[in-house]
Amino acid sequence: MAIPPHESPAHDPLSIGSGWQAQKSASTRTQIIEAAITCLVELGYGRTTTTEIAKKAGLSRGAMLHHFPSKMDIIRAAVEYLHAKRLRAFRKAMAKEPTDGDHVRLGIEGYWSHVKHPWFVAFFEIAVAARTDKELAAILFPAQEAFEREWYETSLELFPEWKRKGEKFMLGFDLTRYVIEGMGISFLTHKETERDKRVLRYLESKLKELADEDR
Repeated sequence: MAIPPHESPAHDPLSIGSGWQAQKSASTRTQIIEAAITCLVELGYGRTTTTEIAKKAGLSRGAMLHHFPSKMDIIRAAVEYLHAKRLRAFRKAMAKEPTDGDHVRLGIEGYWSHVKHPWFVAFFEIAVAARTDKELAAILFPAQEAFEREWYETSLELFPEWKRKGEKFMLGFDLTRYVIEGMGISFLTHKETERDKRVLRYLESKLKELADEDR
C-alpha cells in the first residue's frame, strides 16, 4: 500500500516557523513521518525501527534523530499526522454532492473507502501495539479521544439533518463506526467480497430507518 505524497510544507499541519530553513525542517519532518507510516503498513509496528524509518526516508539515522530523538517521538508525531489526514480525507469525501441526494449512502461509501486506506492500517498497527505498551498507550489514547470528538463534531456538521435526532444520531454514529471499522479490520486479511457490499447495504437501510423515525 503506497502512502500518498504529503502536501507542501506551507499547508502541512506540522509546519513550524517561517522562512526557507523552517520550511525545509518541516518538510524533512513530514518526510520522516510518512516514512514511518509506510513502515507501519509494510512491516508492522514491531519491525518499524528508527533504522528502517531512516532507510525509507532516505536519510542517515543521525540526521533523522536530529528531528526526532527516538522512535516514540516519531510515533507521537505520526499519530497527530494520521489524525489530521484522516479527518481531512473524511471532510473531502463528504464534500461531494451525491448524484441521488443520498447523504447516508455517500457517508457509508466514504467511510468504507477510509478504512481500506493505508492510513487506517497504520493507525490499527499502533492501536494493537498500544494494548500492551504503556508508553505508547499514553500517547495514543488521549489523542484518540480527541480524534473521536472531532470526528463526531465533523459528522454533525456534515449531516445537519441528523442534529435534531439527539441520541439516535449517536446510535447511528456508533453503529456505523463499529460495523465499518470492524469490516476494515477483516479487510486486512481478506479480500473484499459481495458479502461486504451486502452488509453495507443493510447498514444503509438501518440508518435510513433510524433517520425516518419520529418524522
